[in-house]
Amino acid sequence: MCTIMGYCGTGGGMQKVSEGLTATVSRGPDDERIIDLKDGVLGFQRLSIMGLTPQGMQPFELDNNYAVCNGEIYGFRKIRDELIAKGHTFRSDSDCEILLPLYKEYGTDMFSMLDAEFACIIYDHEQHSFIAARDPIGIRPLYYGYDGDIIVFASEAKDLVKVCEKIMPFPPGHYYKDGEFHCYCDITAVDSFIHDDIETVCANIHDKLVSGVKKRLDADAKVGFLLSGGLDSSLVCAIAQREMDKPIRTFAIGMNTDAIDLKYAKQVADYIGSEHTEVIITKEDVIAALEDVIHLLGTYDITTIRASMGMYLLCKAIHEQTDIRVLLTGEISDELFGYKYTDFAPSAEAFQAESVKRVRELHMYDVLRADRCISVNSLEARVPFGDLDFVKYVMAVDPEMKLNKYNKGKYLLRHAFEGDYLPHEILYREKAAFSDAVGHSMVDYLKEYAESYYSDEEYELLCTKYSHAKPFTKESLLYREIFEKYYQGNSKMVVDFWMPNKEWEGCNVNDPSARVLSNYGESGK
Repeated sequence: MCTIMGYCGTGGGMQKVSEGLTATVSRGPDDERIIDLKDGVLGFQRLSIMGLTPQGMQPFELDNNYAVCNGEIYGFRKIRDELIAKGHTFRSDSDCEILLPLYKEYGTDMFSMLDAEFACIIYDHEQHSFIAARDPIGIRPLYYGYDGDIIVFASEAKDLVKVCEKIMPFPPGHYYKDGEFHCYCDITAVDSFIHDDIETVCANIHDKLVSGVKKRLDADAKVGFLLSGGLDSSLVCAIAQREMDKPIRTFAIGMNTDAIDLKYAKQVADYIGSEHTEVIITKEDVIAALEDVIHLLGTYDITTIRASMGMYLLCKAIHEQTDIRVLLTGEISDELFGYKYTDFAPSAEAFQAESVKRVRELHMYDVLRADRCISVNSLEARVPFGDLDFVKYVMAVDPEMKLNKYNKGKYLLRHAFEGDYLPHEILYREKAAFSDAVGHSMVDYLKEYAESYYSDEEYELLCTKYSHAKPFTKESLLYREIFEKYYQGNSKMVVDFWMPNKEWEGCNVNDPSARVLSNYGESGK
């Protein structure tokens, strides 16, 4: 990961960018550079992944135009060759160095050309203006706010808290220019649904996911894999191991009392032949990390915080104990193929509408979790299920096929990888939420801690302070109070709590864990 920051106007920008970047040194610990452009200021903190030489340091410059980018641009070598044929030259092997030549050739049309997870800011010298953009899913973070009438962009909200009173997430799939946000890609838009037979659909799902994993193995720094033992991360690891000529390194985490998934992660690791590491955590580890996790996340959402506890502590151990710099993860599968609660979808249309909603909001929830837990430990996240070609295809598959009509959730994904990728019992194992799979006790400890933190009277009184995303349990109140300590008045950075669709029969619950649903069954056992 890296940090980018742009102060898009005159008036003390150098100091404000310098102070803002102190909050995210761990995102880009290798180097830092801030430049004064007269019309504004660009800042960059580097985590070296592609093009490890000093020539890959940003901001990049071309004809007095400048760019900073936190991202990975897949297939950049082909684009670079095409740009060289047009007369452009390059100083480094960094994928992001292609951005300014692309901008010179195509202007803002360039953003729809990128197969990338990215956030970038470009300074146009001739127009004396700044352009910012973010990938269609929002895998790479970007926020904005105003210092008076000057817009300020940064990778994280914590970069902006001392500069801007109100902070908002930059909308995925958009670029900003001349005071307006423009949508260049709605990843959820479907022109016409795909009605192919199930074998054709599953063959395409297989091929597109394999391609998404393969392109994310390209790095000049060392790559590792988070392996929970669930379907999604296990598939990513199994595909990657087939592409590598030596054992990949996999990492799993669990509570010291009731870690559900450690045995499944080990089963997968043994089957694919990875070099596997287990990290064991305790109740004390979880409670001690809680405030730090909420601060680094910049959210009060219950699901996101619970799921981040294990992920943060696992990534912390990887950072402290290895020289790995890049981690592949299994996020974004559920939003495409379904959760436990989407088994209750009343129709194919309702399933599709829920999928559209969740994919559009991913940048505030699971994608945010993966980015922050990994980047705060000076690592980079890559998300194969977020591959643009893969997401566009699955979103366009007839939603009737994605309903759970097979007595097994996410059947299309499972069927696509039947064979020898994974043991059958792993491929067809019921889903358990990551926060539960680390150990049911972890969530129970957090809930118990919150219950003991407030009396009933204190809870009732403190809840009255909030109108947006009003806390509804002592746990949600505790998280909100910690959030406000660091991001006061900015709750609307997150639209609301991530919860099952309460309008559906069977989903009107007050806890986001799938454990409270009637169809949880064998999940997490």
